[in-house]
Amino acid sequence: MNFSSKLLEDAVNEFSKLPGVGQKTALRLVLHLLNKEQEEVNQFGNTFIKLKQQIKHCSTCHNISDYSICEICTSHKRDKETICVVEDTRDVMAIENTGQYFGVYHVLGGLISPMDGVGPSDLFIDGLVARMTAGGIKEVILALSPNMEGDTTLFYLYKRLKEFNVPVTTIARGIAFGGELEYADEITLGRSIITRVPYETAMMK
Repeated sequence: MNFSSKLLEDAVNEFSKLPGVGQKTALRLVLHLLNKEQEEVNQFGNTFIKLKQQIKHCSTCHNISDYSICEICTSHKRDKETICVVEDTRDVMAIENTGQYFGVYHVLGGLISPMDGVGPSDLFIDGLVARMTAGGIKEVILALSPNMEGDTTLFYLYKRLKEFNVPVTTIARGIAFGGELEYADEITLGRSIITRVPYETAMMK
């Protein structure tokens, strides 16, 4: 792509680094911003600078939050005896959108993937074990994407949590293998939460 300006080219290159954004889309976005008032462009940029500088991760569940402990963990309306383990914040949002889950969460920050050099120590698994050790948990729901990395992580977590004698369940496989949890429609995901099954039962299927 030929550019009439190095500044324009640099801006397009930055936008095209975003997932799913090619150079043509990036160019369209940059030209759109160029047509905006200076104040609007400043606000756009400052929003992301502020996000990066001020965003926090909940010290309890590791979800992205404006506060040191997120609103889900501090809510008196949530069932603190049920923990839903997910890969990242996108999965928390997907499950919350179903309106079918009322417990709390634990965000792992990824999935075990030896091919990518991601092991158990790279995830927030020790924090989950610490929450279990503290007591008061009556169920752990493993809500991970049904793919190779998700299944590897499920198996590892099940072995780590087995000693606590707390029911460990997994979401029903209404989601096709190889799919991503965040892309499941709300009805399918909601039903998968409601019809969750013991992990041992799921392993035998």
